[in-house]
Amino acid sequence: MRGGRSQVLQVFPLKDDIPSRTRPVVTPLLIVANALVFFYELSLSESLQPMIERWALVPSLWLENPANVFPLFASMFMHGGWMHLIGNMLYLWIFGDNLEDRMGPVRFLVFYLLCGLAAALLHVALSPGSQVPTLGASGAIAGVLGGYILLYPNARVLTVVPIFFFIRIMYIPAWLLLAIWFGLQFLNAVATYGGGPGVAYWAHVGGFAAGLLLVKLFANRPDPRTPGPWRAHALDREPNLKGIYD
Repeated sequence: MRGGRSQVLQVFPLKDDIPSRTRPVVTPLLIVANALVFFYELSLSESLQPMIERWALVPSLWLENPANVFPLFASMFMHGGWMHLIGNMLYLWIFGDNLEDRMGPVRFLVFYLLCGLAAALLHVALSPGSQVPTLGASGAIAGVLGGYILLYPNARVLTVVPIFFFIRIMYIPAWLLLAIWFGLQFLNAVATYGGGPGVAYWAHVGGFAAGLLLVKLFANRPDPRTPGPWRAHALDREPNLKGIYD
């Protein structure tokens, strides 16, 4: 979720090495819904600001009428720019299908919305006087990342990593990638607390924490794949996936 300025992605995950056993339904539908809302935003032109004021979450305004839950959920499907949308949908596409595979479509949708709700409420609790509209799926997707790190800590994620002037493409353990991601969100949240508009880092922290707490309640489908033998078999089939790529 974000307020005013843009968020720069430090790394770009491309895919993980855990294939889904079932075809995802809710994950692509969420991506389509977010894209459609964004295209609708683009079509509004001068009418965009009234829509943001009505649909986005403005903490100070929402606290005046907390019975109106519409902004809590509508804001999850709005984005402030192309990079905001693409970055969020990339993370959802890579990590969402595995959680949906373990939870089933309905339970995954409820899990996703609850994580987004937790993210929004923490942001409101820590910025009750803010008049900056907050929008984006980042809080809900942070919950997906929190769930993923518990269910698939040893998965490997093919990631584009900029190192100074060089670009590296390498496999990174999911627990390391997501721990670094969460650490950056937390450090930025502490550093910018009370510092005015920008990225709603505390919403990311809240969504991630909600994912950690809720995932075991929703992931009711057992995963018969044992990480050790399965991963060894996958690497035997794809030996070229080891190492670092320029």
